[in-house]
Amino acid sequence: MDKQLEKNIQSLFYKWATINAESIVELPSSGSYRRYFRMKNNNKTAIAAYNKDVKENTAFIVFTNHFHKEGLPVPQIYSTDEANHLYLLEDLGDTTLFSWMEKNRNTPAFSEEMLALYKKVIDYLPYFQIKASTNIDYSVCYPRAQFDKQSMLWDLSYFKYYFLKLAKINFDEQKLEDDFQTFSNFLLQAEHTYFLYRDFQSRNIMIKDGKPYFIDYQGGRKGALQYDIASLLYDAKAVIPQQTRTNLLEYYLDVLSKHITVNKKEFTEFYYGYVLIRIMQALGAYGFRGFYEKKEHFLQSIPYALDNLKWLLQNINLPIQIPTLLNVLNELTQCDHLKKLGKTKSKLHVTINSFSYKKGIPIDNSGNGGGFVFDCRSLHNPGRYEEYALLTGNDEKVIDFLKKEPEIYEFMNHVYGLVNKSIENYIKRDFTHLQINFGCTGGQHRSVFCANLLAAYLKQKSTVDVHLFHTVLKEKNASSL
Repeated sequence: MDKQLEKNIQSLFYKWATINAESIVELPSSGSYRRYFRMKNNNKTAIAAYNKDVKENTAFIVFTNHFHKEGLPVPQIYSTDEANHLYLLEDLGDTTLFSWMEKNRNTPAFSEEMLALYKKVIDYLPYFQIKASTNIDYSVCYPRAQFDKQSMLWDLSYFKYYFLKLAKINFDEQKLEDDFQTFSNFLLQAEHTYFLYRDFQSRNIMIKDGKPYFIDYQGGRKGALQYDIASLLYDAKAVIPQQTRTNLLEYYLDVLSKHITVNKKEFTEFYYGYVLIRIMQALGAYGFRGFYEKKEHFLQSIPYALDNLKWLLQNINLPIQIPTLLNVLNELTQCDHLKKLGKTKSKLHVTINSFSYKKGIPIDNSGNGGGFVFDCRSLHNPGRYEEYALLTGNDEKVIDFLKKEPEIYEFMNHVYGLVNKSIENYIKRDFTHLQINFGCTGGQHRSVFCANLLAAYLKQKSTVDVHLFHTVLKEKNASSL
């Protein structure tokens, strides 16, 4: 982490807690360019957010303060540092609705517990859309104050350029643009004066003590009610069974009816149009992050989104003529290249790092999160002895020293057992990344040696692809160039 950034977020934590944070750990990145850090001291913990986009920060802070005032379960903002693009948030933990589902789901079907949790989430949605939107400051909306025609055309262009073209789908561009106009005009016939959360999906809903909390609404603006419930129920990797979607939509309409008068037939007609534009927006995002930025885990969502698209095309008829768009969408669902993304089973990527606790635990940039951190500081340290001080765990003298320590192999046998179990489980569940970190005081001797042992052990397995990094040695090599 940049020293100035560390100083700034430490200052922000002190402003709230009146004490410095003892630990600052950067959290895995997601689909945005924002950076998040978990800060702790004693019983106090908070999340520092760093984002250079001033307008996006303003929207999030204003909306959060408003929702908090309205009694909605959103993170409290403890302090802000606008000059340095920082704000400090309540720590809601690491469990998203999506990760909770992964942990508690044993079959494709929804259990009663899952259904009950989704209903809790849906109970809150009309409060964001209707009750809390009465006095909300739409002037801070970013990038536009309304999900209007311009916003829709941006999403459709995003889909066209970052998915269709990168997926090598052929189309008549002018005819497709004509259909985009017809499609967006149809969607705008729905009432669109409510608060649209914009990204109301399972990774933006935290679960704490069995209760949902809501984050990432900085893209909120005026729009149609249908969009957010479509985002939740057609969230690609959540893989909600179709009958469950239908039941949850009915539940939402019943909850919504307590707030406003609802024409269910009319609502549903527009609803499936918003499902379609949401799927296209998501595919655009997967294409940009996956095809363009080469972030593999985003590509894994594509087959799920295409399954949703296929069901929609087979079961729903919109009351408009958009032949070129429908032809393109049908071609997508039949594309062999895209089908292979779902069927090709790549090896599990295992990243092994050695590191220094003085510099902090390495960040998992895979988007997967989790993994192991093994503390090697209890092992006999060759770095205490002058003859080894300038050497590393890659040098024969250090290797010979550590090989003579019985505790090393006892320690590593426990590591092998734990890692083997995780690898076995990750492969069964089609996970793609596992990160394993070995830390010691200087990141030079014990952690390097242990990381090398595990890498050699795992390279014997045909099911994993091992990547080994010695973070401190890399820094030293770079500084000597």
